[in-house]
Amino acid sequence: MKKTILITGAASGFGKIAAFDLAGKGHKVIATAQVYPQMSDLIREAKEKGVDLIVDKLDVTNERDLAYIHSKYDIDILISNAGIMEGGPIAEQPIELIRSMFEVNVFGGLALAQGFIKKFVEQKKPGKIVFTTSMGGLWTVPYVAAYCSSKHAMEAIAEGLKTELADFNIKIATCNPGMFGTGFNDRGADSIFRWYNPEVNFTSSHVFDGVSEALSAQLDPQAMAECIVDVALDDNSNFRNVFPKETEDFVKKLQAEAWTAKS
Repeated sequence: MKKTILITGAASGFGKIAAFDLAGKGHKVIATAQVYPQMSDLIREAKEKGVDLIVDKLDVTNERDLAYIHSKYDIDILISNAGIMEGGPIAEQPIELIRSMFEVNVFGGLALAQGFIKKFVEQKKPGKIVFTTSMGGLWTVPYVAAYCSSKHAMEAIAEGLKTELADFNIKIATCNPGMFGTGFNDRGADSIFRWYNPEVNFTSSHVFDGVSEALSAQLDPQAMAECIVDVALDDNSNFRNVFPKETEDFVKKLQAEAWTAKS
């Protein structure tokens, strides 16, 4: 059965790959992008590939955009994928950067979900919401702790929604990517050096020495996008979906060790 699926953050990365994949499978896909130039690029690429894709503007922090999207579209599935990363040591990271992450990753994602949940309930129709969180939603990666905290928050929100909406036949799932080469992690690392100054900040610059090596080992994002597609379309998917399996095992090990870690 063909579904109507809205995807945020579809201008690049997992969202873009998933949007084209789902549209190619015959689903009605609304691929949303934050700004108009990104829309133009998506429209052009869809036309070049012969893919039937609806493209619209959605900045999840913009109340007018949210109201417009909620009023315009009736959907079956929401893939809430938009997000930003600002890196750096949380003891020194400017609060306004942390706040901006929460506006997009938490409040924007929740506001979008709330609007569609209300429509699902009013229309008495089943629905599904898939949140792209992160492996960092289940453990804290040093020097991106603020980003991880926003993803921890979304994990808690998703768990709450899962329980609270069960009686309304609205399903909730999360997808937790490991390290994939979409450019997202690279830009998150770059963001540190827009404010960090080793002559001013007390955090040693040596803590960033392994970043380039870690980024060079990132995985092909196609596999993660396929995981998101599978979770979205599966009426009986797991609630939590960490991918790849090696990342799942690693996260579980760290969570178990946290119970005996010393302060």
